[in-house]
Amino acid sequence: EQVPQLVVSVPSVSNCSSCCRLPDCECDWTDWIDVSYPDSSDRNGGDYETLENIRKYNSSWVCAKVENISCRAEKYPDIPIADLGQTVECNVNVGLICNNSDQQIGGIIPMPVCLNYEISVCCTPNRPECLPPDHTPETPTTTPSTSSSITHSTISTTASTPVLTETSSGITNATMSPSSTTSSSTPRTTTTGPGSSTTTATTSSTSV
Repeated sequence: EQVPQLVVSVPSVSNCSSCCRLPDCECDWTDWIDVSYPDSSDRNGGDYETLENIRKYNSSWVCAKVENISCRAEKYPDIPIADLGQTVECNVNVGLICNNSDQQIGGIIPMPVCLNYEISVCCTPNRPECLPPDHTPETPTTTPSTSSSITHSTISTTASTPVLTETSSGITNATMSPSSTTSSSTPRTTTTGPGSSTTTATTSSTSV
């Protein structure tokens, strides 16, 4: 007798980072950002709403990863930039770049200069569970410190002691016994770095 079996098929997924993302890790759209204004008198100028310029303008601005970007002209917010007749670069890697030298007569404005643009980016939350798996936090680098230890030597000395001897004539002679000196030495160790040390033996003696 055959037993019924339940077969569940799961479609294969090549990029799990976009389909299995946690709800709290959805990117957040910023407000419209405008940190640069084109100078119509400068042919070599333009409008540069780049990610680098945004960080320079606002050092506290944090965007772990730009997942999406939206670009628009300030005076024509409802017209797609592709319909403005200007040459503009807008991507998640750089931001927005518009060079006056790339513009031609015949666009939405009579002068061949860049319009003033704004951008809005969708940023990945700056949390460990939302960052790419190859992201590793920086760790401070420590330098081993040098250390040295010095052990003092110990010296003991025995002084000579007079010995009295009485002769048959009643004269007492004083004789000095030989002095003794004891000296000891202890190595001096100095450590200059990991795995290297220098040892110097220091000897001290005293005689009386």
